[in-house]
Amino acid sequence: MDAPSAEAVRVVLVEDSLLLREGLVRLFDEAGYVTAGAYGDAEGIVERVRAARADIAILDVRLPPSFRDEGVRAALALRAALPGLGILVLSQYIEGVYARELLASGAGGVGYLLKDRVTSLDDFTDAVARVRGGGTVLDPLVVSQLLASPPDPVATLTPRERDVLELMAEGRSNGTIAERLFIGVGAVEKNVSAIFTKLGLGESPSDHRRVLAVLRYLQRS
Repeated sequence: MDAPSAEAVRVVLVEDSLLLREGLVRLFDEAGYVTAGAYGDAEGIVERVRAARADIAILDVRLPPSFRDEGVRAALALRAALPGLGILVLSQYIEGVYARELLASGAGGVGYLLKDRVTSLDDFTDAVARVRGGGTVLDPLVVSQLLASPPDPVATLTPRERDVLELMAEGRSNGTIAERLFIGVGAVEKNVSAIFTKLGLGESPSDHRRVLAVLRYLQRS
């Protein structure tokens, strides 16, 4: 499949740093892209991207308000709502967990690059073209981390925490888990919190961490 022409590419950018955002917009202009939107946060991102008729969304991993994983959650929401949209995530650091999450569906049209690699216009436009064309683009350092064999964090869980995680994998609520294990709901909540910490899952305003914890348990099984 031939890559789409640069002139046809409509981009929505989400980057909290004003300086970098303006720099990327200039880069898009030089590449011949149409910047259909440039924002400092991911609020209402699905509606923004849909209204912009964007071909690709480029997002920072860490965005306001917590600067944890808002960009990744926004990317996942976009992929669910707009399956044909290309997604390119930029990060200051190697975030292997987030890269795995973006790749989990096995679908193409996704990329993960370190920000300091976005210096060559040719390399960047090639990455955008490949993502726009349904391919996958990963920073070499991210690939190296994904191919490494880190210690299994699930192995660090206590027997009680493993029991709780197993019931979480069955879709049980904290109340049901408490009944099953004959412990209080407060004790279940403490175990769940410990599981999140040991699995390296940061705070999230949704049930996102619960799903990720279960996925890690199931992938290991």
